[in-house]
Amino acid sequence: MSDAVNANQPAASPITPSSDQPPVQKRTWKQSLVMFSVPVILIAAGLAYWLLSGGSVSTDNAYVKMDKVSVAAEIGGRITEVGVKDGQLVKAGDLLFRIDPEPYQLSVAEANAALDAAKVDLGNLSASAHTSDIEIAAAKEALAFAQINFDRQAALMEKGFTTKAAYDASSHAVAQAREKIRQAQASAAEARSKLASGPSSGLNPAVENAQVKREQANVQLKRTEVRAPNGGRVAQTTRLLIGQMMVAGVPAVTLVDTAHPWIEANFKETDLANMQIGQPAHIRFDAYPNLVVRGHVATIGAGTGSEFSVLPAQNATGNWVKITQRVPVRIALDEAPARELIAGLSAKVEVITASKPR
Repeated sequence: MSDAVNANQPAASPITPSSDQPPVQKRTWKQSLVMFSVPVILIAAGLAYWLLSGGSVSTDNAYVKMDKVSVAAEIGGRITEVGVKDGQLVKAGDLLFRIDPEPYQLSVAEANAALDAAKVDLGNLSASAHTSDIEIAAAKEALAFAQINFDRQAALMEKGFTTKAAYDASSHAVAQAREKIRQAQASAAEARSKLASGPSSGLNPAVENAQVKREQANVQLKRTEVRAPNGGRVAQTTRLLIGQMMVAGVPAVTLVDTAHPWIEANFKETDLANMQIGQPAHIRFDAYPNLVVRGHVATIGAGTGSEFSVLPAQNATGNWVKITQRVPVRIALDEAPARELIAGLSAKVEVITASKPR
């Protein structure tokens, strides 16, 4: 009976999609390309980073370094003039400060007077030597006359026509004449020895000594002007005050060579396996975040930082703990930075160890 009932019911019509539902859109080729390319790019980037991550080493323990010269006065005295101020750029030979020259000018005048006196003494010695020669000639004539008189007295003594006193007097006169010749010859020899010139300089020693003292006085006078030994920027000028007493050898001002900076990067010892001199480097500075400067490895330190410290580490104890050491590496700049560098600025250095050294 159920079959009859089902036979009487009309057959179900097929369900057709409603016109209100949106049609299914097909995926375009661009969307498919993007969908597949993004994962491929990410995989490639990760693979490249994994392969190239060992091609460079970096450290942020790096600082800008510049040559610094501490300038000190070579003589003592009171400062009478200051020619620079802090931060000023100077060239080699520029006046930094001047010490009171008056005491040293007096020393030069005294040395000149001593030189003149030595030259006068030299002239007197020359005249004395000439006088000694004259005295020798006169003494020889006196000896000849005394000898003639003695010979006459000796002849008369043999004939008994003179006295013993007259004979003895003539003999004494001969002895005195001979002594005067010896004295004159000694005076002449002394004068000639004082007139003698030194074998190395060809000058009289007294005159040469006076000339040396005058030159020393002139050198001391010249040192009253303290000039820059090289170009750079002036720093630490707090002691440069007019009226300040300077002590010889005490640093008075510092010159920083800002034209030739370099970077001292302290790399871990574990970073040095592939590092070589000449490898390129990229330097960034904390003070100038957008500045990148190219450089290269100039030198690798001969010892670690602790090796050259004032108190090196003593590891011969039972409490020894191994610490990774730092080695200073000098990085030379290959280009002039767009911003002026300051000594001591912090930097970050990346050395490309995968490239060939220069």
